[in-house]
Amino acid sequence: MKTLLLGMLLGLGCTAQDLKVYAIDVEGGKATLYVAPSGESMLLDAGYEGNRARDAERIVAAARDAGIRQIDYLVITHYHADHMGGVAELAKRIPIRDTIPIAGLQVDVVTAAGVAAPRPPARAGAPNPLCGAYRPIEEDTGENSRSIGIVVTLGRFRLSDLGDLHWNREADLACPTNRLGTVDVYMTTHHGKKTSGVPALVGALGARAAIMNNGPVTGAAEAHWDTIHNSSGHPDIWQLHYATKNDKKHNSSRAFIANFEEENCAGRWILLTARRSASP
Repeated sequence: MKTLLLGMLLGLGCTAQDLKVYAIDVEGGKATLYVAPSGESMLLDAGYEGNRARDAERIVAAARDAGIRQIDYLVITHYHADHMGGVAELAKRIPIRDTIPIAGLQVDVVTAAGVAAPRPPARAGAPNPLCGAYRPIEEDTGENSRSIGIVVTLGRFRLSDLGDLHWNREADLACPTNRLGTVDVYMTTHHGKKTSGVPALVGALGARAAIMNNGPVTGAAEAHWDTIHNSSGHPDIWQLHYATKNDKKHNSSRAFIANFEEENCAGRWILLTARRSASP
């Protein structure tokens, strides 16, 4: 299994004190494996079922690459097939223990069941000047608006992962105050679809890098791509797939894309390595 290294982008090495984040290719679904400096692991979503257990096998391959033998904490952000479908097959292949917390990391749940957490995490809560341009869109009454969203912190390194949270619920985290603070890495919401990625939140996060868990024809909407690209931090955008429906301008350069094949995809992941002592 080939790896695209985001750790090199952030200027980080790789030691036993690092956080490793595997953005696993599940063909437009979601599966992200976090491995703490303690060696404990947390899997956020498990991809699809079927496809000859393709997604479960890819998750297990990433776990082996990380040197772990079990999933300590499993978080399913919401009840959609591209997020929870692979759980049964995964459980046949690797032990799954429990739920948050994970030793060695601070994991703050910032939204669940459609409601923002009452207390924002540390370094959050400042007024957000970007809210003046916010406009709501049609409400989502399904599972996406109920997604679990988290902020992962290791020392001064911070990462946001909001599952498939809907535009209006993202705005609840951004307006009138920024309830998340700034982050180093933005895991794009809802595969980078146009009904997520509200500019008031993406801009306030000020990320240095974004990881887009898109498929070849799923997600990576040009509007969401532009929101990230044009935000204040101008983060580099790492894509799990080349977005075949987009023009060249709305795809990253080849070095930042893990998979180009639509058929017989190799399923390359993106590995982020973050160090506790890294500068913000």
